[in-house]
Amino acid sequence: MAVSLVLTLAVGDGGGGDKPARAAATVSPSPGSGSGADPGSSSGSGSGGSSSAQPTDSGSPSASAPPAGYGLREDTEGFRIAVPEGWSRSAVKSQFGMAVVSYRSPDREHRLQVYQVAEESPEASFELYLSDGTPKPDGFQELGLTPLDDGPFTGSRLEYLADRIDGEPDVGTWHVIDERFVAQDGRIYAVASYGPDADGRDDELAQVTTAVDWFCPPDTQCDDDPAVD
Repeated sequence: MAVSLVLTLAVGDGGGGDKPARAAATVSPSPGSGSGADPGSSSGSGSGGSSSAQPTDSGSPSASAPPAGYGLREDTEGFRIAVPEGWSRSAVKSQFGMAVVSYRSPDREHRLQVYQVAEESPEASFELYLSDGTPKPDGFQELGLTPLDDGPFTGSRLEYLADRIDGEPDVGTWHVIDERFVAQDGRIYAVASYGPDADGRDDELAQVTTAVDWFCPPDTQCDDDPAVD
C-alpha cells in the first residue's frame, strides 16, 4: 500500500517547528487499503514514559463557573474556553479548519494555543508529530505521551520540554503540555499550554486541563452552558 502524508501547517505565528503539524493522509487505491495510520499506536505504546505532571482538580463543566482566576471566553472562531483572566488573544490563519488561536499572559511567558486537528484521531496526530519527518522546536525532549479516557473527552496528552519556541521570549527551558481530543461535535481539537520549566510544571497542567474542561466547539450547544465574558 502506498501512502503519502500531505503536511499543512498554520500560517504565521513564528514558524520554526514549535506548532504541531497537521496532515491529511492520502492513500493510493489498493485492495483493503486503510487510512495509512495506525490509530492507538502512539498512546498505547507508552512512548516516552509516564508524564511528570500529575492531574489536579481544575474544575469541570458541571460546575457553575471555572476556577478562581479564570474567565470564560466566547472566541470569535466560535468555540468557548476558560483562560486565565487578563490574558490577551491573537490568531493566525490555518490551512485546515479554524484559525490557530493563542492566549498569552501579560508577560508573554505563558501561552494557551487552540486549533483544529486534521488527522483522523488524536493518536494519529501525535504519531505524525513525533515522527522523524516532522520538525520539532530546538531542544525537544519528550517527557510522556498519555491516553486520556477519564475526563470530559477522549484523547491523548503529550508533555515535552524545548529550549526555544519561535516567536516567544527566551525563558530558558519551555515546558509544554499538548492535549488533542475528540470534542462534542466529533471533530478533533488541540489545546496546548506553554510556560517556563523553571517555575514548576503544575501551572501548565492546571491551565490546559481547565481550558479543556470548559471547551465547547463551534456551532455546538454544550450542556450547562453558562454565561461568558
